[in-house]
Amino acid sequence: VAAAINACQMEPVNGPQRNGRPQPMMRLTLICDAGPHGPPAFLDDPPLAQGTPLPAPLRKVDTAWSSPARRALQTATLLGLSPTVALALRDCDHGRWRGRTLAEVGAREPDALAAWITDPTAAPHGGESVREVVARVACWLDERCRERGHHVAVTHGAVIRAAIAHALGAGPAACRHIDVAPWSRTLLSCHAGVWRLRGHALGSGR
Repeated sequence: VAAAINACQMEPVNGPQRNGRPQPMMRLTLICDAGPHGPPAFLDDPPLAQGTPLPAPLRKVDTAWSSPARRALQTATLLGLSPTVALALRDCDHGRWRGRTLAEVGAREPDALAAWITDPTAAPHGGESVREVVARVACWLDERCRERGHHVAVTHGAVIRAAIAHALGAGPAACRHIDVAPWSRTLLSCHAGVWRLRGHALGSGR
């Protein structure tokens, strides 16, 4: 992943140049939900904790989207957004593991957990595999690529990892090498059908 990032040739902030003029492009800020801090777990959509600190304000936003999850919609509200719900931005479906901690799953199904961690095609919980999440997110991103301006999507770590992997052309296996903290911001841009990673883990405070 690091090699892929280093290999990216970054565009000017306003887009690639043509005849000396910047060309319009799609800029997308992905914001990870502020959802609960605690032991690693397959979350069952808990609400945000009381007293969740307010985030830094966003610059002008042309369109906002959100996962349908309660914690994502609450995060969007804290950001002052009125987003359109996009089902493609939903968290990974962890099947029967939903609501259990990583430690609990590891104690009861160690082989299944090991397969899920190491194999992006595995879905031993009966839900989605990492590869399926990446395919879902890639489709949604590519449908947005012709749009212009600054857009925001409030979603989850699994979705943001998938988006980064797609932008880098790194494949689903890269997802397990990407950390995404609550409240972090990831900036992508798209021009001429090509996604680029412009910044990651911005403003997470971690």
